[in-house]
Amino acid sequence: MTEYLEANRQHWDELVPIHFRSNYYDVETFRAGKTSLHALERQELGGVSGKTLLHLQCHFGLDTLSWAREGATVTGVDFSEPAIEAARALADECGIEARFVVSDVYSLQPRLEGRFDVVFTSYGALCWLPDIKRWAGVVAHFLRPGGTFYIVEFHAMSGVFSTDPWEVTDLVVREPYFPTDEPLVFEDNGSYADRDAKLANRLTYSWPHPVGEVATALIDAGLRIEFLHEFPFTIEQIFPFMERAPDGYWRLTQRDGSVPLLYSIRATKP
Repeated sequence: MTEYLEANRQHWDELVPIHFRSNYYDVETFRAGKTSLHALERQELGGVSGKTLLHLQCHFGLDTLSWAREGATVTGVDFSEPAIEAARALADECGIEARFVVSDVYSLQPRLEGRFDVVFTSYGALCWLPDIKRWAGVVAHFLRPGGTFYIVEFHAMSGVFSTDPWEVTDLVVREPYFPTDEPLVFEDNGSYADRDAKLANRLTYSWPHPVGEVATALIDAGLRIEFLHEFPFTIEQIFPFMERAPDGYWRLTQRDGSVPLLYSIRATKP
């Protein structure tokens, strides 16, 4: 397992400068004051002003810093040291108060003290974690009694369909929906933020986590689920046969509404 996680870390280390200068993340617009958060998470999580917020798997911190602009006292965590260095530099440049910690999720407890009003994670985080029950235990550990956990994530169902070649014209099942004994192995010579990027660290390892597995892990960790929502749209073009709707979200041009593409869970710690 250490070999898989180290390969993933090297992959994400290499992506940091590529993503930082990409149009996808649009750091220049963020510098000018725009939030990187989507309407969905802002509406469903609600106001965070005056609250402490822990952002797990924060990459280089755009969402973390956006929550700070919403009034939260923020801590961002990521296993990539270059990502955390970029996050700290961006916070300083923008004059935003924030704390960032280099750690993988599973090693965080001895490296970070305290409990938080909100624990947050989003979009493409869980597939990099082999053990969801252990992840849920970390979430519960850092959430204060009465605190709120919120996740918005790509639906595991959206990950079962082929995108290779990119010219694919319909939903074709390629990958498993349910958990697997061994990780799924991919060789990526680009990035969702820059398809033309040339990478040295191409191999990545990921794990499918059905929505039921995630919800059950949170319940087993002692959290009380307030809602679980599923959505037929997503935040980026994951298939060529999608178009951007007026609300900014991407929808299928074929079979629209037939499969879930995002889901969200809000839970509290009694």
